[in-house]
Amino acid sequence: MRIYGNRQIKTLPGELTRPTLAKVREAIFNVWQGQVSGCRWLDLCAGSGSMGAEALCRGAVKVVGIEKNSQACRIIQENWQKVAKVDQEYQILKGDLLKRLENLGGETFDLIYFDPPYAAKLYDRVLTKIVDLELLAPTGELAVEYDPKLWQPLELPGLELFKEKSYGKTAITFYCPAD
Repeated sequence: MRIYGNRQIKTLPGELTRPTLAKVREAIFNVWQGQVSGCRWLDLCAGSGSMGAEALCRGAVKVVGIEKNSQACRIIQENWQKVAKVDQEYQILKGDLLKRLENLGGETFDLIYFDPPYAAKLYDRVLTKIVDLELLAPTGELAVEYDPKLWQPLELPGLELFKEKSYGKTAITFYCPAD
């Protein structure tokens, strides 16, 4: 797989993780093009780490990823180590997403990317946890990737839905903090 700057990164073989499609990745970074440099990025269900690697390549100062699969965590660590500059901070947290989010309480992120296994039924609980823990910075944005046949975006206290995009069988909904 190739990311920003034509850099190649590793992915797990098989269907264990589902890397974000190149066209979807490009579309998200086009929406966030002026916001990535200097941001604090949170990558939920990080998979291969392609989104976090792309954020590092585009100048994020801090990238944190959460991934359940230990083999994927090793690949993410390798990928991020390969693309990160000396002044960039990155960390991959292995484990259950909801429990690991608790460990981030007190931190805020400018951009959060959430791409769980589509059928995992994590969406509502994770979005609620992000709001409850105040993980999204006051001027931050959150992108949620999903299959529209399996989940529909919801309005939540604390989050405002401001944009939706579809790319074939994949959809992205963007949220910002509600006033």
